[in-house]
Amino acid sequence: MSLSRHIDAEQIIAQSKDHHYKKHTDGHNRTLHRTWRRDEDAAAVPKYALPKHGINSKAAYQLLHDETALDGNPLLNLASFVHTWMPEDADKLIVENLNKNIVDLDEYPAASLIHNRCVSMLGDLWKAPKEGKVIGTATAGSSEAIMLGGLAMKKRWQEARKAAGKDYFHPNIVFGANAQVALEKFARYFDVETRLVPVKAEDGFIMNPHNALQYIDENTIGVMVIMGSTYTGHFENVKLMNDLLDKLQEETGLNIPIHVDGASGAFIAPFAHPHLQWSFDVPRVVSINTSGHKFGLVYAGLGWILWRDESYLHRDLIFELHYLGSVEYSFTLNFSKPAAPVIAQMFNFLNLGFEGYKRIAYKDLRNARTLSRALESTYFKVLSNIHIPLKPENHRNEHSDDPETYHSGLPVVAFRLSDEFKTVNPHVKQAWIQTLLRTKGWIVPNYGAPLGAEDVEILRVVVRETLSEDLIERLVVDILAITESLACKPFLFLSIAFETWRLIY
Repeated sequence: MSLSRHIDAEQIIAQSKDHHYKKHTDGHNRTLHRTWRRDEDAAAVPKYALPKHGINSKAAYQLLHDETALDGNPLLNLASFVHTWMPEDADKLIVENLNKNIVDLDEYPAASLIHNRCVSMLGDLWKAPKEGKVIGTATAGSSEAIMLGGLAMKKRWQEARKAAGKDYFHPNIVFGANAQVALEKFARYFDVETRLVPVKAEDGFIMNPHNALQYIDENTIGVMVIMGSTYTGHFENVKLMNDLLDKLQEETGLNIPIHVDGASGAFIAPFAHPHLQWSFDVPRVVSINTSGHKFGLVYAGLGWILWRDESYLHRDLIFELHYLGSVEYSFTLNFSKPAAPVIAQMFNFLNLGFEGYKRIAYKDLRNARTLSRALESTYFKVLSNIHIPLKPENHRNEHSDDPETYHSGLPVVAFRLSDEFKTVNPHVKQAWIQTLLRTKGWIVPNYGAPLGAEDVEILRVVVRETLSEDLIERLVVDILAITESLACKPFLFLSIAFETWRLIY
C-alpha cells in the first residue's frame, strides 16, 4: 500500500499509532472459542503472513466484512457483464450444495445428471442438429471454455496435417482485434499464432468477415466469431463468415471451422433474435461457448462449451478416470470444480424457462435503448446500435418493444463525447466522466477502442437485469449533471491544474 511514489504508507501508519500496549491475555484465551472483544482480536493480525495464532470466527468475519465493504457496489458496477443477483431460493440452493465437487460423478450422481441436462438444454437452445450427438461441459467461465474450443480445433487440424504428411507445427487462429483477452490467452498459452483482424469504426469496432479472409491460410485452425463484442456489444456476422468460408473452400480447398464466442450473446440472441442464424444451424459452427455467469444469470464462476457433435471433440482431450469409484471421463482444463453453480444454472432454467429469459432480455434491451436515446439527444455520440431501427420509417411515432425490429446486439450502451461538445469544450477529458461517476457510486469504464481505431475513447454501460428503469433514469441525470459541470468555465482552471500535476508526477 502506498500514498505516493515518495511515501511509505505502512511506515507512516506505524509511526502514527499510540505506543504499543500489552494485551491482557493468557494461554487459556488462545483458543478459537474465546469471547469476541470487538476489533481487538484482529488488531495485531499480520497482513501478509499466516498468523501464528488464529482469532475467533466473529473477529475474522468482522475484519473481512469491514474490509470488503470498501469494494464497489455490484448493483452499480456497470463495467461488468457478470451477473450479481439471484433469488433467495437460488441462494439457499447454492449454500446447500457448496461442499459438492461436480467432478465426483459417482459420489454426486444427482449433480452429474443436472449437469448433463443443462448441456442438453443448451444444445436444444442453440439448434444442435438432431442427427448428431452434441457434447459439452461446464467450465470455470468462458475463458476455460474458449481454450477448450481452440484446443479441439488445433488437435483436429494437427491430425489432418499429419495424415497429409504436412507441417503441423505452425498453427494460427483468426479473430477480430475486438476480442476479449481470453481468446488471445488461448493462442499464447497453447502456441498458436494470433492473427488479429483490425476493426473500423464504420463496422461497429468488430471484425468484418470480408477483412478476415486475407489472414487465413493452410495453417489456420479456425476462425473465432464473437457474438457480443466487449467494446460495443455488436454481434459479428456468423452466417456471412460461414458463407465466405464456403466460397474460400471452393476456390482453395481450405476447410475452415468456426468457433462462436457467445460469452454474452449466446444467452441473448436465442431470446431476443430467434431468427438470427449464428449457432449450430450454421454448418461451419463446430463449437460455442457461453458464460452462465453473465446473461445466463448465475453468479460468477460458470461457463459452458458445446460441440455440435462428439467427433469435433478430439480424443486427445478426453481422459478416462478410474480412481473415483467408477469409470469417468474428463475433458476440462481444471479438474475439481463446484457443483453449486451448475445447480444454480438449472434453477434458472426451471424457474424462468424460455419465456422468462426472453422477458429479461427484452427488459434489458429496452432499458439500454432508453439510455442510448437519452445520451444521443444530449452531449454524446452512441457507438452501440441496438437502439437503431432496421426500418426507421416504422418507428416515426412510437418505439417498438420487439428487439428484432432493431439491430441485433447485447444490452450494452457504448458512447463518447460528441464532436460538437469537444469542439466547444476542448479542455474536457472524457476519462474525467468515469472518475466523477465513481464519486456517485457508478462504475462506468472509459477505454480505448481496439486495433484499427485506437484513437477513439469509449464509455460503456452494461445493462444487466439489476439495472432497473428507475436506476437508468438516475444514471442519465448523473451523467448529464457531471458533463455539464465539466463544461463550466470555472472547471477550466481545475483542468489545467490537474494536467500540470499529471505531467509533473
